[in-house]
Amino acid sequence: MRSLIEEQVKDLVPHSGGMCLLDKIVAWDATTVCCISESHRLLGNPLRSRGRLAAVHALEYGAQAMAVHGGLLAHRRGETNAGGYLAALRHAVLHVARLDDLEDPLMVRAEMLAAEGNNLIYQFTVHSGERPVAEARATVIGRRRSGESTRGENT
Repeated sequence: MRSLIEEQVKDLVPHSGGMCLLDKIVAWDATTVCCISESHRLLGNPLRSRGRLAAVHALEYGAQAMAVHGGLLAHRRGETNAGGYLAALRHAVLHVARLDDLEDPLMVRAEMLAAEGNNLIYQFTVHSGERPVAEARATVIGRRRSGESTRGENT
């Protein structure tokens, strides 16, 4: 697994400013990425409501880790990530009620389980120290790049 610097995370997710929730890529390979974040404790976190950050937002941290992984793989191929749409979340489990009261940084791990064309299935977990925070399986429908055809289309 390779280690990258913080600035590259911002180039790999479709969000900017405070909505880029991940701070750093710790390691990654062809199927997995591990990221770290401390944004769950920031008072300016845009996902906070009434001063609190609900655990359901851990799912967004997982989705951003998936986007980071897709961006890293695209970059390795000499391309830019075309992005995609979160089509489904399954088997989502929240182990805590809130994120903002967790003292340790969030460790977000996403593993690509399957890929067919631009469509992907990931499993992700979020931990704070040794404490499990959230986990889910997500399906992403990838955007086609210009000039790409779908199966069955005449080219």
